[in-house]
Amino acid sequence: MRNRRAVPPSPLPQRHGIDPVRLRLPATGPWTTVREHLVDRLSAVAPALVDAMLREGRVWGVDGPVAPDAPYVPGAYLWFHRELVPEVPVPYAVEVLYRDDTLVVADKPHFLATTPRGRHVTETALARLRRDLGLPALSPAHRLDRLTAGVVMFTVRPEHRAAYQNLFRDRLVRKEYEAVAPYDPELELPRTVRNRIVKERGTMAAREVPGEPNSESRIELLEHRGGLGRYRLVPLTGRTHQLRLHMSGLGVPILGDPLYPRLVERAPDDFRRPLQLLARTLEFTDPLTGRVRRFTSRRTLAAWTSHRDRAGEGTA
Repeated sequence: MRNRRAVPPSPLPQRHGIDPVRLRLPATGPWTTVREHLVDRLSAVAPALVDAMLREGRVWGVDGPVAPDAPYVPGAYLWFHRELVPEVPVPYAVEVLYRDDTLVVADKPHFLATTPRGRHVTETALARLRRDLGLPALSPAHRLDRLTAGVVMFTVRPEHRAAYQNLFRDRLVRKEYEAVAPYDPELELPRTVRNRIVKERGTMAAREVPGEPNSESRIELLEHRGGLGRYRLVPLTGRTHQLRLHMSGLGVPILGDPLYPRLVERAPDDFRRPLQLLARTLEFTDPLTGRVRRFTSRRTLAAWTSHRDRAGEGTA
């Protein structure tokens, strides 16, 4: 097996819990200077901004800041911090359920992305936890949708990340979700839903298509009242938006879902109608210790608890 050259550590620290961008210069190309390559590579950035980054010493190589006229060196690594655009703060806290030298297990609120992506960068669970806990090497073992609340797990040390990620890859983690959706007395439950889900790059919603099933979910009704049901959802696979699409396909879309069965436009600062989907539990055998671990969210779904309050039945 061919040996791969180790990636050198970043010479730049994190900023606001966000790692610097790392680039590796291609082995071949028409560029004679680093600047020429950056102007091509960062086509969305004005050449004047590239010049300013180099002039101010904001682009680094392994030996320090890169000079504005630095020659192009194939295979060299570069680092710089992206320009952070102001984000709408998500007005809910990330609660830590468990922490040791290996794992951090958090109870993520609705509307907060797990990791930086797109327009959500600093307002993410990962960035917040890195800052709040002082753990710059913290990494996600898996992800939850931005609109889904509940249990999400992170690894403290880079050398442990693969062991825990592989649990999710190999379907060795039992995941249990809770949802609030319309109650249909004609819908026979429990049942297992299997179908094929695809999500094209650049599209917001996934969709069901004919073909060999690649998704599987167990759907159970826990209780119902006043036209609403509280459901237990157990995904046996992990396709994008799988539970949301399966519930919508059964004719009982999850309350607050802005994508299924149809797109509903919402402002970035509209936190009034959270998706009523909660990652309730994670259970697995720890790959490092052999112990069975089970983590449970402390959150509740407002559509169910507020309904109970209105019915005079107390709080959950």
